Amino acid sequence: MTFGIETKGVYAIATTPFFEDGSIDFASIDRLTDFYEESGCTGITILGIMGEAPKMEPEESRAIIKRVVSRAKVPIIVGVSAPGFAGMRSLARDAMDMGAAGVMIAPTPALRTDDQIVNYFAGAVEAVGDDVPWVLQDYPLTLTVVMSPGVIARIITNHPSCLMLKHEDWPGLEKVSKLRAMQKAGELRPFSILCGNGGVFLDFEPERGADGAMTGYGFPDMLTELIGLFAAGKREEAHDLFDAHLPLIRYEQQAGIGLAIRKHVLKRRGVITSDAQRKPAQMLSATAKAEVDYLLTRLAKHDRRAAF
Repeated sequence: MTFGIETKGVYAIATTPFFEDGSIDFASIDRLTDFYEESGCTGITILGIMGEAPKMEPEESRAIIKRVVSRAKVPIIVGVSAPGFAGMRSLARDAMDMGAAGVMIAPTPALRTDDQIVNYFAGAVEAVGDDVPWVLQDYPLTLTVVMSPGVIARIITNHPSCLMLKHEDWPGLEKVSKLRAMQKAGELRPFSILCGNGGVFLDFEPERGADGAMTGYGFPDMLTELIGLFAAGKREEAHDLFDAHLPLIRYEQQAGIGLAIRKHVLKRRGVITSDAQRKPAQMLSATAKAEVDYLLTRLAKHDRRAAF
């Protein structure tokens, strides 16, 4: 299974389920994989920031890849970002050998100038191989690397194997518009744009030229419905659905506890057994859990998927 420059829809950013002792919960991984597919996701991304990839032992990462790829019926993208190219190369090659559709690469936080960024990705592509399809992750809020539309265009132009941009700049709507304008003017080849940031700007991103979402919001079934409504030209219905979920989406965007909230919601939905994270981690207080549960109760008045 593959992805490409015309990929649309929703790629779920998967959490990695753990038991309370920190060991990997493979049964929950199976349920989570099935859940994303049943929610209408067109693909799944594993071992990203939300997947707690930096907390994995190398053999654990490979065990997760093997488990998900062997079960999934949709393309799987594997996050392979690493401090050095040797580790990136090894994980990328193993992932592709196991049947992954491609990999996702983020810039190392030390990069500052445009040339540093462009040269870094040249080295990354050389490391993983120019035959490996990959996603460029643009996430300056967390990674502190700012990539202008011009820099993104240089990277995409230099590397035909870059098929998709995971757009997570904030503010970023104008960046999406600029990139699509560059394409329209013949300055940039086609590529897919899927947006992250928990879906907080997904009420306007499709109209700016985004092809969908790549994020880990606990209601991927809502995200697929939302993208479908926009594709069908049902703008008012799309905004009504988005507005109902916005309080929970907003609450989830608190830095440091977003993953804890997502795991809590997925546990409440019966998808994963435990909301445990690998240490070090910031867990939800009892008060915060009660607030999330209250938001879910309010959401259930408008969307029965939250009635559990």
